[in-house]
This record gives sequence, C-alpha cells and structure tokens, in this order.
Amino acid sequence: MQSAMIDLAFDISGGTLPPTYPFALWTELVRHAPQLADNESIGVLPLRAAESGGDVLLPKRAKLVLRIPITLSEALMTKLNGQRLDLCGIPMQLGTGKTRQIAPYPTLHAQQVASTEDEEPFMESVREQLDEMDISCNLICGMRRTIGAKELSIHGYSLVVHALKPEASLRLQSYGLGKGRCFGCGIFLPYKVIPALE
Repeated sequence: MQSAMIDLAFDISGGTLPPTYPFALWTELVRHAPQLADNESIGVLPLRAAESGGDVLLPKRAKLVLRIPITLSEALMTKLNGQRLDLCGIPMQLGTGKTRQIAPYPTLHAQQVASTEDEEPFMESVREQLDEMDISCNLICGMRRTIGAKELSIHGYSLVVHALKPEASLRLQSYGLGKGRCFGCGIFLPYKVIPALE
C-alpha cells in the first residue's frame, strides 16, 4: 500500500516572517518551479513555527515540506534545491530536498480546513466531502483559525479525523479537504493518539 503522493522536505533558514507569508511563499515557489501551479493536488504544509505579536518565528531546525505527486519529486528538487526565496523582503534559504513516504495513521489533524461558514454547515460540508471520497471516520472540529491578515487571509477551522482505516488515511493525506492547499489549508498530518477516542 503506497500513496501516489510524497512529501518533499527542505531544511530552511530565515528570520521572522509576516503573518501573510503563506501567500508570498507560494508565489516564490511557483517563480522557481512554475509546474507547481499546474497541479491543484500540490500542497505546502504549514511551517512548524511559533507566533509572536502576529509574526511567525522560525525555529533553527525548521523545514519547508511540499506534498507532491511522486512523479514530480526529481524535477522539483532540481528546480528548488539551494534556492533563495524572498518573502516580503525577508530571505528564506532552501537546503537540499529529501523525500519521505506518507504513512497511514488512524488519527490525522489539519491545522486549518478553509471555510467561510459557521461550524455546523462546515461540518456538514466536511462529511459530504469524506463520503464522496469513500472515507468512514469520526470528526472533531477545533478552533476557528485565520491564515494571513486583513484583506489577504483565509478563514477556516482546525480538524481532527480519527478511526481511519489505512487506505482511507492515505487517501485523506493525499488529497486533503477543501481549497487553499498551496497556502497550507486542508492538509492532514499524523496526530498523537487520543486515549479517550480509542
């Protein structure tokens, strides 16, 4: 059992990023690798970083991770390895890309699934999308979140999906939910086991 998608991870170095960095980051990635814009399944995982006063602080061992079709991994490494990105005037240096397989986990978490709706219609929409993907699971809606700031922003909710079978877990990680994958929305990652749910 193997997903058609794979994660491509780069070591990164940079300073403090503005809250709108996901939009500038995608623009820079497409500038260096235009083929990224041709595939809506491609996603940029949210950076694991701390927030301070609205800004995003990159830790020393931060990584930029792209979720991409396996068939694009070599081409994208060629385009992006060692590139210097300009994020609203703040430089971000990429290291050498390394691939890692997506593994099935029974519990997954998305930092944000894009939606402008209230929680109840949002959850109804999520269930409809999961039914279309033939995914049976349990859901926990988290806090309402916003990526970006002011006019340049995306709203949504964090979401935990649990009691997933292996094939369904790979499917959800591969295709995600909703729009804005290139800005970090709707992308699912393994989540620690919640004893009360098992």
